[in-house]
Amino acid sequence: MTTDRLKIWLLAPLILLAFAGNSLLARAALADPANSPGAYAAIRLIAGAALLIGLGLAGRFSVVPRRRDMATVVALFVYALGFALAYVSMGAASGALILFAAVQATIVGVGLLRGDRITPIQATGLAIALAGVGWLLFPGLTAPRPLPALLMAAAGVAWGIYSTVNSGEDSPTARSARNFCGAAMLGLAALLVLPFHLTPTGWVLATVSGAVTSALGYVLWYVFLPHVQRLVAASLQLSVPAITAVGAALLLGEAIGLRLIIASILIIAGISLTLRR
Repeated sequence: MTTDRLKIWLLAPLILLAFAGNSLLARAALADPANSPGAYAAIRLIAGAALLIGLGLAGRFSVVPRRRDMATVVALFVYALGFALAYVSMGAASGALILFAAVQATIVGVGLLRGDRITPIQATGLAIALAGVGWLLFPGLTAPRPLPALLMAAAGVAWGIYSTVNSGEDSPTARSARNFCGAAMLGLAALLVLPFHLTPTGWVLATVSGAVTSALGYVLWYVFLPHVQRLVAASLQLSVPAITAVGAALLLGEAIGLRLIIASILIIAGISLTLRR
C-alpha cells in the first residue's frame, strides 16, 4: 500500500466516528424537551455552513449553490430535519440502525436505476435486511414508535441520495460548502413555521454536530469516496450502528436489548450480501 493510499484509509475511522457522533449528539440534545428539533437541525446546518464559508474565503472558491446542486441541497436539508425529528423519541442506536438500513437500500435502488444488475445473493441479502428492520419495528414494548421510525427512514433515503448524487467535479470542500449553504437557507425558512428553542447545551451540541461531525465529516467522506469502490464505501457504513450502540451505552446510558442485537445481526448480514458482486 502506497503512502498516499495509507493516508486515505486512515480517514475511514475518523469518518465513521463522525457519522456515529451525529447520532449521539442529536440524541443527547433532543432527549431534553427544552430543545426543539427544528432549531437543532437549523443550527446544525448553519454551523456547518459557517465553517465551510470560512474555508471558502481561505480557499477563494464560491459557496453559492448552483442549479445542479439543488438535488443534494434538498437531500441534505431533508436528512437533517428528519434526523432531528426522529431523535426526539428514539434511541441513538435504534435510530442509527434504521438510518443506515435506509441508506443502503437507497444506494442499491440508485444502482438499479443506473443500470446495475442485482444478483440472487444480493436480492436475498436485501430481503434479510428488510426482515431485520421488520423485527426491530414489530410492535412491542421496546419497538421504536412508527412515526419516528418513518422519519428516520426518510432521513436515510435522503442521506443515500446525498451520498450518491454527484453535484460537481470540483473539490469536496467547495461542493460541501455549496450544499450546506443551500440547506442552511432552507433551515432558516423552516424556522418561520417551526418552534425555535434551545438550551445552552443544545446550542453547543448542535454547533459541534454541524461544524465538526457533519461539515468536516462530509468533506472527508467526499475526499475518501473517489479512492474506493462504491460498494466498499457503502459496506464501511455498516459499522456505524455498532459504533453508535456502544457509544449510546457508554455515554447516554442506553440499554442494548435483545431486539436490537437480533435486528442488527439481520440487517448487517443482509446488507453485507447486497454488497457482494
